[in-house]
Amino acid sequence: MRTCDAVGIQEIYVLNTKIPRHKKWGSKSSSSAAKWLTVCQFTDAAECFSVLRKNYSTIMATHLGAASVDLYEMDFTGKIALVFGNEHSGVSEELLRYTDGNFIIPQLGMIQSLNISVACAVTLYEAFRQKSLAGHYKERKLNEGAFNELWKEWSLNNRE
Repeated sequence: MRTCDAVGIQEIYVLNTKIPRHKKWGSKSSSSAAKWLTVCQFTDAAECFSVLRKNYSTIMATHLGAASVDLYEMDFTGKIALVFGNEHSGVSEELLRYTDGNFIIPQLGMIQSLNISVACAVTLYEAFRQKSLAGHYKERKLNEGAFNELWKEWSLNNRE
């Protein structure tokens, strides 16, 4: 969540089918970054990916497979959603069916995986680099009304 905040990502979509819904996110582990983000929680995969499809033109998952593309060959300048699996079993075959493709983070060691926070950070900073070069951060993307609503919500969250 800290990395998302650091690179200007506002929304995080969490699909959780294994444990109960979180009431409060990362008050310790994310240095309270969650209070600055919009966290959308889902317990149904079809519903989650339906929302993603409405908001993003491409959905890519981290997955080590024959058709996976290298992270550094991806174009992050469009509206893209990234799917990261849990650290034990990755992105499930069920969820892969909802995506447009897979990508990998190139690695030279014997272990072909990173923990989820590191994988997210590496990927998001590559997206940040590409978007910066394309001029995406030169001006605020939120309209004035949406910005004011978020500011009001953030102000309320900071009082807790």
